[in-house]
Amino acid sequence: MTENITSKDGTTLAVDVIGQGAPVILVGGAFNDRSTVAGLGAELASAFTVVTYDRRGRAGSDDRSEDYSVANEVDDLAAVVEHVGGRASAFGHSSGAVLVLEGVMRGLPVDRVAVYEPPYCADENQPRPPADVYDRLKARVAAGDRDGAVELFLREAIGVPAEAIAGMKAGEGWAFLADKAPSLPYDVLVSAPGQLMPFDRLAGIGVPVLAVYGDQTAPNLAEATKAVAATVPGAKLMVMPGEDHGVLQRPAALARILTTFFG
Repeated sequence: MTENITSKDGTTLAVDVIGQGAPVILVGGAFNDRSTVAGLGAELASAFTVVTYDRRGRAGSDDRSEDYSVANEVDDLAAVVEHVGGRASAFGHSSGAVLVLEGVMRGLPVDRVAVYEPPYCADENQPRPPADVYDRLKARVAAGDRDGAVELFLREAIGVPAEAIAGMKAGEGWAFLADKAPSLPYDVLVSAPGQLMPFDRLAGIGVPVLAVYGDQTAPNLAEATKAVAATVPGAKLMVMPGEDHGVLQRPAALARILTTFFG
């Protein structure tokens, strides 16, 4: 059953809770909502109380803030943790992985953290988006140009080739992506693709961390995941053979890994 909770600034968040056991919060990345992590949640529900939520500005959650900020989303995660008793473990995928790590670095009561392919910039020589991509993305969202915002994010923030974007626009899934357009500036802000990952802050994390990537994923995502594992004290690194960034569509193997780690 979906419940609505209220974040610090009055934003309403849609939250689903299933299963039984210690609480584990699942946080999706760009273009994700609670429906895209539901398959993973179903796999975990026999062992844990699984909590999924729509990040602000997506699906069943609104956004009452006057502007974008990472603090808004950290406050949202804090509200979800409070909703399930005040402490929880968390899994994040892509920008959701960065958000979970950011929450821990800001002191949220999270006991264990698993991340899948956080899109940090781990190497100063790695290509980075133009410095103004956030401002242009926000302007397209403000103008109501959802298609343009999605195209800009895919092309310049992620680096998807133009021909691939054209194919995506012709597919049935484009409307789902366009629906998430108002939340894309949050993904850019939290992941900060134009900046180097915060090595010093990550080195201060004091809870168990598992960093996972697929061996078929983009090289920059693999390097970022390895860098998280190498930087967080005591963190573990795991590679999933045959997997890429779309692991949430095939959740069974990931669920087995998470069950062992969170158990």
